[in-house]
Amino acid sequence: MPDTRSRSRPRPGEPGASGERAPVAGSDAGGAGRFSLTDADRERLSARLALAVRRARGGGGEVLATISLPLAGEVDPSAVVCASRRPGERWFVFEQPDRGQAALAALGEATSVCASGPERFAAVAARWRSLAAGAVADPEDEPAGGGPLAVGGFAFAPDGGAAPHWQGFEPASLTVPEVALTRTVARGRTSVGMTLAALACPDDVPEQLLARLERRLAELRADALPLLDPAPTGRFQVASAMPPEHYERAVAGATETIAAGGLAKIVLAREVHVHAPRAYDPAAVFGVLREEFPSCSVFCVGRGEATLVAASPELLVRRQGHRVSTLALAGSTRRSADPAVDAHLGEQLLRDPSYREEHAIVARRIERTLRPHAIWVTAAGEPELVRIANIQHLATPIRAQLAAPMDALELAELMHPTPAVGGEPRERATPLIPALEGLDRGWYTGPVGWTDATGDGEFCVALRCALLRENVARCYAGNGIVRESDPSSELAETEVKLQALLPLLTG
Repeated sequence: MPDTRSRSRPRPGEPGASGERAPVAGSDAGGAGRFSLTDADRERLSARLALAVRRARGGGGEVLATISLPLAGEVDPSAVVCASRRPGERWFVFEQPDRGQAALAALGEATSVCASGPERFAAVAARWRSLAAGAVADPEDEPAGGGPLAVGGFAFAPDGGAAPHWQGFEPASLTVPEVALTRTVARGRTSVGMTLAALACPDDVPEQLLARLERRLAELRADALPLLDPAPTGRFQVASAMPPEHYERAVAGATETIAAGGLAKIVLAREVHVHAPRAYDPAAVFGVLREEFPSCSVFCVGRGEATLVAASPELLVRRQGHRVSTLALAGSTRRSADPAVDAHLGEQLLRDPSYREEHAIVARRIERTLRPHAIWVTAAGEPELVRIANIQHLATPIRAQLAAPMDALELAELMHPTPAVGGEPRERATPLIPALEGLDRGWYTGPVGWTDATGDGEFCVALRCALLRENVARCYAGNGIVRESDPSSELAETEVKLQALLPLLTG
């Protein structure tokens, strides 16, 4: 059985613990008035909280209560959350600038559910479905209806994240935020909504739950994202967690195993540390990432004193009703400032037999994985080039129509890990990875994203990421190793991938 844990109360010392009033950080000038409840909204929310408490007392359990409201005017969800987060609390921002500026930003913790072990996906999914099904929420046909949602992620390995620097990033972890802000674009119109959530327990008082949410709203600020210091003072130190030669030896060992038979591909990663002269501001790093990598899923996941930041080019799964989208992404090369050279590098990538085979392994497995659960699965006949700031990849979009209901969390479990981050066959490759790499990947290469009460949701793969903790950034990059892989070339390719974040983190 998996180890599961849930939290629904503030810890001692956190805002809201022992009934203490959190300090108000916002003002009307900063946008706080924009987020206040109208009398009608307050009455609706109060009634839902009262009903949730009654149900909790009647059943002896915990019941979610939520309300979703439209917001008027220009609101940057990620900037609001970055400006309004309390020290040490959970926060989450997730954007895809090229997809109509779609954004989800979440603040605080109404409740969380965590799990570890081989059944971690199923454990958190079951708890989430129970919470969502019993929630006192907006009717689905209400215009502002957003309903409850959960945000979070999963470690690469069933018990990943045990290393001290991954503290707070459990092997499987979903948080129902107190406040969630969403921005969507449909038919050329941009809309921003806000969902408030509270977990009612049998001993709760509805008026106190309402007061807690209103205190949180009073703290929301519409400040702009901070800027990254263009000329920081002090010295930055960059060093591999292990000598580069260790990675080359791991690649050589992997190619020998592949040549012996029974293994087609294995993905091996490196960890590089950056020591900065002062603590990192993850909000400033995020601001640069969403400007520089608009085609990627750009996100921050804040847990305690640490934040995972990323600009991931790889979609693991997106579920919209019965439609499923994913992306086979494998095979990469560098970019060039010279358009002719850049085009030549891309053409070489498209024609290289080793990269084509590495990519085909990923695409074939994704199609095989989805086909038993789908009416149809379709993929492009040839891979295309996906170009981002410093690197270009081979990519094949894949879509499917589900034959029977499966929610986003079930699909994430089904898909993870793809051969793009694990290996093929999965059962043979996955156990070899920790011994060859010699590191705890934590959430690197794990699914990160969100899901809602209907089962829709989206999870990307945590690539091009860094774990920021005070003045230390841990960066990760990996490559798919096949029979023809050359250790020195694979090491050089990891350096290219690391350049997505290193320039931002080293001043």
